[in-house]
Amino acid sequence: MAKHSILVVNGPNLNLLGVREPQIYGHTSLKDLENHLKDVAKELDVDIECYQSNSEGDIVTKIQDSRLNKDFVLINAGAYTHTSVAIRDALTGVDLPFYEIHISNVHRREEFRHHSYLSDVAVGVIAGFGLNGYEYALRSAVDFLGRNR
Repeated sequence: MAKHSILVVNGPNLNLLGVREPQIYGHTSLKDLENHLKDVAKELDVDIECYQSNSEGDIVTKIQDSRLNKDFVLINAGAYTHTSVAIRDALTGVDLPFYEIHISNVHRREEFRHHSYLSDVAVGVIAGFGLNGYEYALRSAVDFLGRNR
């Protein structure tokens, strides 16, 4: 049986992890996070691809392109979580299960961050666990794929 393949998408400003508002997002860089996720994926015997873009259209295209070669999507759409019908439509259009990830607990932050265009179509939402949320999401996605063959 072929390995499962998971796409990790990070949206705008997540390229600044470790630099931007470290009191909220921590001191770990995006590259370090991606390397950690690749190590976990190796342990779990799954393929993983990490992708980051500040551009909504590029994220939509990446999600669309994943429909033929990915089994699951982990997405931290950043600010686009609260504004992007296009990313929502891409995710529902490819019909891949996905988890929505947030580093901070968005419900303890500004009111505009309380609404998500993704949550109601996501398999699950992981928020407020810092960068550990990515590993939780990856492990949960592998478990989900194992239960839903």
